[in-house]
Amino acid sequence: QVQLVESGGGLVQAGGSLRLSCVASGRAFSSYAMGWFRQAPGKEREFVAAINYNGGNAFVADSVKGRFTISRDNAKNTVYLQMNSLKPEDTAVYYCAATSLYGPMVVRPAKYDYWGQGTQVTVSS
Repeated sequence: QVQLVESGGGLVQAGGSLRLSCVASGRAFSSYAMGWFRQAPGKEREFVAAINYNGGNAFVADSVKGRFTISRDNAKNTVYLQMNSLKPEDTAVYYCAATSLYGPMVVRPAKYDYWGQGTQVTVSS
């Protein structure tokens, strides 16, 4: 079992920045690839970013490319999502998730084994 706890969400003005953190406990964090997803009211859960087990490979969704960066620190059992140049359409609950897989398939929520409870990000215009 892996337990995931997100933090760092909040209210920010458009153009601002936030850094989300997700701390893992339980089984070996460094053996999992990690992802960030978001879900706005009335919408499906949407892929944001993913990073492989050692941080050597990562990618983000086109909608956040150039603005968001995913990283991880295995010594701290933590994955981060740095969000810059935030827009109102970035408003959502953000979730981190862990998977034993890595590759193009990790854009799909069903490929993840463990999920955090989510943290709210609200961007005002």
